[in-house]
Amino acid sequence: MTVIDVHSHVFPRISQAESRILTGAGEPWLRVHGDGTGMMMSGEDEYRPVIAPLWDPERRLADMDTLGVDVQAISSTPLMFGYAAETARAVEWCDLVNERILDYCSLDPERLLPLCQVPLQDIGAACATASRAAAAGHRGVHIGNHVGDRYLGDDGIVEFLAHCAAEEIPVLVHPWDMLGGERMRGHMLPWLVGMPAETQLSILGMILQGAFEKLPESLRLCFCHGGGSFAFLLGRADNAWHNRDLVRADSPRPPSEYVRRFHVDSAVFDPRALRLLVEVMGPDRVMLGTDFPFPLGESDPGGVIRACPELTAEQRRMILGGNAARFFGLGERPGTGERYAPRQMAEPTKGLKR
Repeated sequence: MTVIDVHSHVFPRISQAESRILTGAGEPWLRVHGDGTGMMMSGEDEYRPVIAPLWDPERRLADMDTLGVDVQAISSTPLMFGYAAETARAVEWCDLVNERILDYCSLDPERLLPLCQVPLQDIGAACATASRAAAAGHRGVHIGNHVGDRYLGDDGIVEFLAHCAAEEIPVLVHPWDMLGGERMRGHMLPWLVGMPAETQLSILGMILQGAFEKLPESLRLCFCHGGGSFAFLLGRADNAWHNRDLVRADSPRPPSEYVRRFHVDSAVFDPRALRLLVEVMGPDRVMLGTDFPFPLGESDPGGVIRACPELTAEQRRMILGGNAARFFGLGERPGTGERYAPRQMAEPTKGLKR
């Protein structure tokens, strides 16, 4: 059974000097301590302690072997997006990050699938960057769920998504820069409350602003973190659509009729939540996602999927890897015409001790 993790992050080695491309717009860089630990930096400020798989592909592959993961889609850490920079510097920054991600994944391109990032603050530049990165070998694009107050239903961002559909570039959407930060101080509440809210806001915004009506059904779009609170509150959204004309003004169909237009990952951490997610989305619209290698991620990849008794063996196979193979077009290895066949893995060890 092939295991493909669609939601894992990288912070390639980028020096403080290189980060000055984004002077005044975050300046993210990596401080490596030489003992398997490091620190994500934002200018002179320490942002988050991290561990070696985030920048060391050999350590990542060793962990994947231990965890029983065949393939990971590798996306940048959201701190690196650079959406606050002016366009020219943002393009230069994204090209640097994308080149480093390709270098990182080159150690084993059958197991490490690079996803590019783009300067989403400028739609023309974002389209050009995505096309350039795809031609260079990236297997998809990773975007934040908003740029300032522009969410995914924004006409410009819809234009970018249409471009990705036309170019057959899969899109992974990650929440970031969470709302309500001034009311969620301490205890990682922005991650525990803000991330699910951001993701639900993004999905419902696309639906109710009529974005899916403007986009081709061929668009391959996936939302991280199980789609946030979308599945649990879908009934509330449908009820509002049926009872208030303000809700349905731009959406000709109730929200529940759009669940076939996108995917979500499985990062919900509870078999009961996963059961609801699969019931709402359908078993072919959920893909394994772990948030590796961060500590709030799933330490036993696929453990919740295997522990959900309502899933059939075929549904587990789909969620663990079959859906992702289709999403990323893994029927053939890029540029070769050869069929994709990941190597046989040993039995996984349950989790990693950090």
